[in-house]
Amino acid sequence: MKKIKITLSLMVAIIGISNAQNDKKNVSEVWVSDLGNGSYKNPVLYADYSDPDVCRVGKDYYMTASSFNCIPGLPILHSNDLVNWSLVNYALPKQPPFEVYDKIQHGNGVWAPCIRYHKGEFYIFYPDPDFGIYMIKTKDPRGKWSEPVLMKAVKGVIDPAPFWDEDGKAYLGYALAGSRAGTKSVLMLCSMNEEGTQANDDDIILFDGHEKHQTVEGPKFYKRNGYYYVFAPAGGVATGWQLILRSKNIFGPYEEKVVLEQGKTKINGPHQGAWVDTVTGEDWFLHFQDQGAYGRVVHLNPMNWKDNWPVMGVDNDHNGIGEPVATYKKPNVEAKYPIATPPESDEFNGAVQGLQWQWHANKQLVWGYPSAGMGYYRLNCIPKPDNYVSLWQVPNILAQKFPANEFVATTKFDFKPNFDNEEFGFLIMGRSYSYLAVKLIKGKLKLIQAIGDKSDKGKAETITEIADLNSSSLYFRVKVENGARCQFYYSYDNKKFIKADAEFEASEGTWIGAKMGFVALREGKINNAGYINVDWFRVTKN
Repeated sequence: MKKIKITLSLMVAIIGISNAQNDKKNVSEVWVSDLGNGSYKNPVLYADYSDPDVCRVGKDYYMTASSFNCIPGLPILHSNDLVNWSLVNYALPKQPPFEVYDKIQHGNGVWAPCIRYHKGEFYIFYPDPDFGIYMIKTKDPRGKWSEPVLMKAVKGVIDPAPFWDEDGKAYLGYALAGSRAGTKSVLMLCSMNEEGTQANDDDIILFDGHEKHQTVEGPKFYKRNGYYYVFAPAGGVATGWQLILRSKNIFGPYEEKVVLEQGKTKINGPHQGAWVDTVTGEDWFLHFQDQGAYGRVVHLNPMNWKDNWPVMGVDNDHNGIGEPVATYKKPNVEAKYPIATPPESDEFNGAVQGLQWQWHANKQLVWGYPSAGMGYYRLNCIPKPDNYVSLWQVPNILAQKFPANEFVATTKFDFKPNFDNEEFGFLIMGRSYSYLAVKLIKGKLKLIQAIGDKSDKGKAETITEIADLNSSSLYFRVKVENGARCQFYYSYDNKKFIKADAEFEASEGTWIGAKMGFVALREGKINNAGYINVDWFRVTKN
């Protein structure tokens, strides 16, 4: 028994050293916000962390974001300085109702969440527009979160915002999704129990944005100097502004003020985010910017107060409304922290799936699994859905977010088909998509490229046969240039890369940015399908 304890201790130490080394290696080559000179550039996260919300506990900041139908969901990111962020966990390993989200559900699932810290516990309230508002919690955001509790079972309610007042009363603010509720552009409020497990049926309308602030949504509640504040985005995802409401009474009436807009900057739709402070008393605002195929990337802007109104960004045109900054001095957090970025490359040497990867539905065991010490990730060729038209119908897509506006992604793999019409594809996925694939056709390995144009509209994909292959061990590469223009390549030796067919322009998915990753498919069911061992995946500048 003593020997076993020593062995386990050594294993833990080795894993710790390995993880520390991997953390250093995993700093992005393609986007680092920290300029290394006391300043930063926006976005602080050049990746699709949509509808970000953040809370501070001591010197630690934790962020979560919408994940829609991508699983695991509700990413948990950590930072100490609001500029350098690490992806450390997911709060939702599997999405309920399971019978629904075991199947592909583009654009459904986890919409804009809210993360808060209350009486020693972290809470996330997240909406599913088809089922209602769920609550999960934990004492350790890096550990296991509780099972979701459906605390308000109403279709069409979105963007929950819990608020615990100083008198012990608890409230839940929210918005309405026009696609489900049949009406929108209003903010609502109801009370809830302190545990956050049950919302009460005492709902009131808090604010009506129909006249001046169409598509007002995403409320976040705060209190300062005796004022209740509601931070709410308005005007639409790609074109809107940040609206602030304030009142001495949580039920209103509320004064209103626009405090952040695009102005003459290139940063469209600056809104929907989180107000946080630092240990030194500074105030900051994190929000997203919709960049189409790149998703909703995260910006950090300074925030100050004037006459008990927040002032966000910098008022360059002196119209009383701030504009977002491109670069700025880093927050004063009384210390200097190392550069950190979410993971991108993966050597597939671990015993668990890397945090950069998500499936397009609740994962099924047979789709794929790590090999631990054998150094690859195994993907099985899964039967295409009945009446297959395009990848839009396929749930077993393993993919990650675009990490920058320009980058190169390369992967090494070994394809082991057992039957004809099994294939492995390296893909760029969105409403329109493309993938480079190796496929067994009449006993011969073929290189093909598939294009799915407007697949969300039901259009069938088109296939182009590019070349005969003389090996099942290959390297695939995609080069992504500004404007999300993508070009695939293939190689036998990782030295000479051959251009594959046509360039492709990536597009966003439903409420998410384009993603890159893998898919393994076959036609028909069999008791021993072929498989692929993915050796590694690397994101580089060139």
